[in-house]
Amino acid sequence: MNQTILLKSRPEGAPKLSDFEFQKDDSTLNISEGEILLETKYISVDPYLRGRMSDAKSYVPPFKLNEPIASGVVAQVKASKHDNFKEGDYVSGMLDWKTTQISNGEGLNKISPERAPLSAYLGVIGMTGLTAFLGLHEIGKPKAGETLLVSGAAGAVGSVVGQIGKILGLRVVGIAGTDEKVEMLKADFGFDDVINYNTTSDMAAAIKETCPDGIDVYFDNVGGPISDAALFSINRFARIIICGAISVYNKTEAPTGLSVQPFLVKNSALMQGFIVSNYADKFPEAMTQLSEWLGEDKLKYTETIVEGFENTPQAFIDLFSGKNKGKMIVKI
Repeated sequence: MNQTILLKSRPEGAPKLSDFEFQKDDSTLNISEGEILLETKYISVDPYLRGRMSDAKSYVPPFKLNEPIASGVVAQVKASKHDNFKEGDYVSGMLDWKTTQISNGEGLNKISPERAPLSAYLGVIGMTGLTAFLGLHEIGKPKAGETLLVSGAAGAVGSVVGQIGKILGLRVVGIAGTDEKVEMLKADFGFDDVINYNTTSDMAAAIKETCPDGIDVYFDNVGGPISDAALFSINRFARIIICGAISVYNKTEAPTGLSVQPFLVKNSALMQGFIVSNYADKFPEAMTQLSEWLGEDKLKYTETIVEGFENTPQAFIDLFSGKNKGKMIVKI
């Protein structure tokens, strides 16, 4: 039986289980020439998908109501009439939230379970790792000895950014939401210091204390008051990388905050947003470097793996209350 998860309604505020609908289909999927039959193995759930659930202009079109949601998926080829794929191959790419589906192969990359665990292709050596590496490298232009601050540091992207910073010789400070995450970032990922924003009453003071030489590079995954607080410690010629703003994704009212212009002007600082596809031409070299670091044990990763296709919507919802450590993945 094939199962599909549809977007039933556009979330108002935080997404709810009632915004999703499961569809079951007993019919047999038959492939034609140039097609492959895929069986889903892992699904990536990511905060940016929340934006696609709203009917608002963005860098990617919104999901349509009563149609499948799509995200990064690892799947296995179960049958093939395509010259480039054979039965048994593993692939990754943007695919629908379905247990089985037909593809013409466009946009799919063959991956090897011998090179790395399959789930890693959705994380540390997939889009997550590419986002961390290219955002930091292309916008942050880090230099050894500088201070890097990372918000959402225990998340999939943030935890990789911090490790790359350490590999490149930076002092790395993270911001996370629980003592357990703080300890993980220090003990497992080598962060020099970490702030627990849920037990910190004065974030600006905490950042100033943990970044005594100021902030040279700020990798921002959260937006909101935490990022406002970081502005008070940026150095001259600081680079602020805007990767995400999970703190405001579910807001129904217009967010308010500090005016950033005085901080940027006073410090001749750069603030730039990005999406990873801006640097698509650099994917091969970035993936090669990430794979090398992973093979040399310089790069570690953590995953929160939820089992069962039926739990995909709940896994996505849980992102917004910080229930994940590292990449949130559903194993089918």
